[in-house]
Amino acid sequence: MSEAVEVLRNARVMTCAGDRPELGLIDRGAIAIEPVSGTVMWVGEDADRPRGNDVARETDLGGKLITPGLVDCHTHAIFAGDRANEFAMRAAGRTYQEIAAAGGGITATLAPTRAASEHELEQLLAARIASARAAGTTTIEVKSGYDLTADGELRLLECMIEPNGARDVRIVPTLLAHLVPPDRSHDRAAFVREICEAWIPRAAPSRLATSVDVYCDDGAFTLAEARAIWGAAVRAGLAVRGHVGQFSDLGAAEVLAELGGLSADHLEQVSDAGIAALANARTVAVMLPGACVQLRLAPPPIDKLRAAGVAMAVATDLNPGSSYCETLPIQMWLACTHYGMTVDEAWLGVTRHAARALGLEQRGVGTIARQAPADLVVWRTTDPAEIPYRYGCSLVDTVCVAGRPLT
Repeated sequence: MSEAVEVLRNARVMTCAGDRPELGLIDRGAIAIEPVSGTVMWVGEDADRPRGNDVARETDLGGKLITPGLVDCHTHAIFAGDRANEFAMRAAGRTYQEIAAAGGGITATLAPTRAASEHELEQLLAARIASARAAGTTTIEVKSGYDLTADGELRLLECMIEPNGARDVRIVPTLLAHLVPPDRSHDRAAFVREICEAWIPRAAPSRLATSVDVYCDDGAFTLAEARAIWGAAVRAGLAVRGHVGQFSDLGAAEVLAELGGLSADHLEQVSDAGIAALANARTVAVMLPGACVQLRLAPPPIDKLRAAGVAMAVATDLNPGSSYCETLPIQMWLACTHYGMTVDEAWLGVTRHAARALGLEQRGVGTIARQAPADLVVWRTTDPAEIPYRYGCSLVDTVCVAGRPLT
């Protein structure tokens, strides 16, 4: 080893490494961290851990569970205002589509977000990220999408660069084509061209966004419109992802697979052909149970996705309308109870598979493996099932980012 390492020992280590469906548990394990690079230099049995002059400090975790830091691969965490009134309307029986037709939905968040200053948006984002981190999240994807103008969407992306208080969490920025705003409904084609010819070319060169997401569904973008936007993103060198099949299957899963999409998200409605296409392309299916339950939708076809070998991630879908939740363990509980995913599937869904959905698989994010970032969570339990099982209380003991304890 090139320099003295820090060792976390006497722990139950869950690596989530490799490409197998198991969690990679080491019942009595240890991890060695290089403090300067903040990466894992060694992981294995406690009895084989580095000793002597190679070790700067050793911490005994008393048998606690240690896992990769959680990866939230689908959020809309930058917005102003809230839509608690819509929650009440939905609880009284109104549907998503009815609420949107009455002036609610995504468009209700446009005005407060456009009116908020950059400082206000950064503070709001930082507070939400702090809540997510307290629940174990160390990597979070954040989408734009609540302005729907070229300057406004770029402003939202710029606010993600370094929000005050959120520097210790990895932020993955996404440019989102959310929907056609009401004032542009008369010239949809021109609006789509604007996204392709202004939004994407401005975001791509400076890497303000690493991917482009399109909401392709009833009431949002058509399949032809989505294909045009995704095509522009690919030509600009950006990855593509999509909100697909939440309400209707328009065939977007097949198009995303064709384009090498990182992820297809929601998928309450998806055909057998779409599932086969996702499997062949290794496109991740991102499960968003919080929104599914709140909108009272039927769950995605988990059994078919599993049988086809489609990797499934689990995310919060943090947004003001259908899933105002920063906490991934709650989504893991819903994935197990409402979707019928196994505990192992839920764990891989918030670690390795979520990292793949963000294009971070090759960097080792979401795993505990040699040269992977030392983003770790120590839990006050030894059993991985305890975290989704006891979803109502936090079992987080310590969150580490790049090997540094933050909580």
